[in-house]
Amino acid sequence: MTLTEPVIIGALSPSRAGDFMTCPLLYRFRVIDQLPEKPSQAAVRGTVVHAVLERLYDLPASHRSVRAALELLEPQWTRLLADDPQYAEMFTDDAEQGEWLAQARGMLERYFTLEDPTRLEPAERELYVEAVLDGGLMLRGYVDRLDVAPTGEVRVVDYKTGSAPGPDFEAKALFQMKFYALVLWRLRGEVPRLLQLVYLGGAGEVLRYAPDEADLLATERKVMALWAAIERSMETGEWRARRSRLCDWCDHQALCPEFGGTPPPVPDRRPGDTVRSNRRAATDEL
Repeated sequence: MTLTEPVIIGALSPSRAGDFMTCPLLYRFRVIDQLPEKPSQAAVRGTVVHAVLERLYDLPASHRSVRAALELLEPQWTRLLADDPQYAEMFTDDAEQGEWLAQARGMLERYFTLEDPTRLEPAERELYVEAVLDGGLMLRGYVDRLDVAPTGEVRVVDYKTGSAPGPDFEAKALFQMKFYALVLWRLRGEVPRLLQLVYLGGAGEVLRYAPDEADLLATERKVMALWAAIERSMETGEWRARRSRLCDWCDHQALCPEFGGTPPPVPDRRPGDTVRSNRRAATDEL
């Protein structure tokens, strides 16, 4: 009997799901129109800090010190600049870049007050995961760190370079983690024991949550409902703008009706069209 892969109707990552929940028009601009966006200092700083923490665990446990992490910072920033020199344009002068690097150093120092990396041996870092739900929707993304206890229990860890959310926004923050837990459950058949968000901004904080099957089934229903809403928007061509304080950081205000702009015509492109036939090769997020 020949095994065939399921027909994939589209793909969704936690980031793109979050975009649609925040503002359907933002999702359209990023996924359908694929409009370019200027790199932000906060996002690029997060990328550099993540890279340092990933490589910190390449070192022997006894060498994972604050000093070692700080020594990794500038080489990782240099590597990122070599890959994309436009990042240098984020700064008006060397003093501004120096302040930006100082903030990154502060986040790395804060990390050591929240976890002791000398006592951890992650099973995976920057792990790409994907799973196809029964309806044909592929869920995918990158998990910052996966810890596996000697007893086999799994902890999913995500680093955040912002400040911890208030109680009203914790559910939104946990959605990404439940999304990853759902993917891992569908892949491995076991619910992760713990979801852990490590916030390196502000005073630093660790948010922990123990999911169960009911949580993940509810997350699956939510994800499928989101995809159904995305498909309705694709069919009707209606992508509603939803104004919020996040608009202050949006690159697309000039095209947004909320700010007097007019979106361009919707291109003849569907998110599912960009899913490669080889699922294992599909590494870019939609």
